[in-house]
Amino acid sequence: MQVYLVANPKGGSGKSTLATNLAGLLAWKGEAGGVSRVMLGDIDRQQSSRFWIERRPPELPRIEAWEAADGKRLKAPRGTTHAVLDSPAGLHGDRLKEALKLAQRVLVPVQPSVFDIFATQAFFEELAGMKAARGLDVGLVGMRMNERSRASDEFERYIETTGLPLVGRLRNTQNYVHLAAQGLTLFDVTPSRVAADLEQWASIDAWLAIEPLPPGLD
Repeated sequence: MQVYLVANPKGGSGKSTLATNLAGLLAWKGEAGGVSRVMLGDIDRQQSSRFWIERRPPELPRIEAWEAADGKRLKAPRGTTHAVLDSPAGLHGDRLKEALKLAQRVLVPVQPSVFDIFATQAFFEELAGMKAARGLDVGLVGMRMNERSRASDEFERYIETTGLPLVGRLRNTQNYVHLAAQGLTLFDVTPSRVAADLEQWASIDAWLAIEPLPPGLD
């Protein structure tokens, strides 16, 4: 089973946006390969991802809910091939360690603001001291990016100091908001409608190296 953890202790950093669209990408890859069972696990008490799944049209590639909040053990249902874990603001300590032990890759969404950068730096320092984080691939995703702004320039300079790869830059667009309200992702609509956004996701897809798993492997 492949598990992708989306985490950042800063509230409003774009975790659910990133997690739901990653689940959508996985679901469509599974549809093409015919072997994937995709789960979206929500360890946030607000259960934003679960509510999103409830809005998802049934005719689209299936994404199943993995309810993992309220102190429940983080264990995906048997038969899961790919899982995305959406995490709450303030995730740290034992709950973070538990999530890290499950994951193979961690995506950290960061917005180009001094507050987000400060919170994320503290998170990286916590990760560095955790045995469970050793050997994990950690990638950053710039959220609500405006390539022509001063904030984006400062953000790029900060990323260089982390030594971690910036695997994607997602622009500030209402596409994500409008699609989320319908339980949809970028990958569920006509490509020409979201062409600029799909182009930005190509680098994230390449870094994750997502491949369908053989039937029965979990």
